[in-house]
Amino acid sequence: MLANALQGVRVVDLSRILAGPWCTQNLADLGADVLKVERPGLGDDTRGWGPPFVTAASGEKVAAYFLSCNRGKQSVTADFANAADRDWLLRQIRDADVLVENYKVGTLAKYGLDYASLAALNPGLIYLSVTGFGQSGPFAHRPGYDYIFQGMGGLMSYTGIEDGEAGAGPLRAGVAVVDLMTGMYATSAVLAALVQRGRTGRGQHLDIALLDVAVAMNANQASNYLVSGESPVRSGNTHPNLAPYEVFACADGHIILAIGNDTQFAAFCRLMGTDWHSQSDFATNAGRLTHIKRLRPLLREKLVCWQVAELGRALDANGISWGGINDLEQVFAHPQVQHRQMLQTVEHPQLGRLRLVRNPMVPMDQGVQSTPPPVLGPAALPESTHYDRQEI
Repeated sequence: MLANALQGVRVVDLSRILAGPWCTQNLADLGADVLKVERPGLGDDTRGWGPPFVTAASGEKVAAYFLSCNRGKQSVTADFANAADRDWLLRQIRDADVLVENYKVGTLAKYGLDYASLAALNPGLIYLSVTGFGQSGPFAHRPGYDYIFQGMGGLMSYTGIEDGEAGAGPLRAGVAVVDLMTGMYATSAVLAALVQRGRTGRGQHLDIALLDVAVAMNANQASNYLVSGESPVRSGNTHPNLAPYEVFACADGHIILAIGNDTQFAAFCRLMGTDWHSQSDFATNAGRLTHIKRLRPLLREKLVCWQVAELGRALDANGISWGGINDLEQVFAHPQVQHRQMLQTVEHPQLGRLRLVRNPMVPMDQGVQSTPPPVLGPAALPESTHYDRQEI
């Protein structure tokens, strides 16, 4: 079972906020034993990133943000500056497979928790550093959050309302996409390093930077620039390489119309009772992109006469891709989302019933992954060699 794929893998999680915790949550969902080490009294910053909050029986308030990225972990608090706590933590690391941290470059070296020190203690340790700018370079010591990298990495330069339209200007994505993508790249790197260690017996230092990820995730937009020499510009809800591929108003709402090829466009035109597909300017995708400012008002005039549900049925019948724009209540009520069991309910002994989102890597027939996110854990136990996993 994939949910048990990492059973027996021990992870010490020194990360906070989202990118690092997203990686370690993935590892926990795949069966790893993840020990989240937090600051005494405060814990991970995101415990306070609310409202909304869930209140534990003890009175502790836990932000929904924290719950989104810390499933399946055990929490313990430790002060790195305290010798007894640090010695206890070193004993955990000695027998760990993976350590994940996202401190500013050089911070952990002050406590003997840097890679060079820990590799001497545990040569097989896979040490993952997640930082804003990486372990080297002129910006390496600068801090940074996701929002910064959405701007610096290029995403916001072509995301937003196009010039000349009302409200023109750059916009960030509505969720921390650079953090999340960094967490996914980090997960892949850790899994690859575990496979490689199986061949060599040696660990390694993984250096994952949010800026690197922000640059990489430009994907086709970066390739468009590298081929053409022209930076993409903001284009609202349109696609830089396909047309029509955008949001349109209907009589009672909006839809996303996603035409992926010329055959689909011809089918769409027949459904609309037009011959646009036979006109030279619109017959090919390249032509439609070139002449989109002429095509768009024609599309709007036709589509605004349809009800969303009626249009959706007609598009489905003709094999044309489309989608509604759902709020989250509609998302979790959607029959396909429900069939895929993306919403899962778990019981937490202190926080009560929690509704969580299934990790899509873990097949839905393998049940609820791991355990719920933890309340802030107890102090480290210096007299113990290991922190024994307990019920939260």
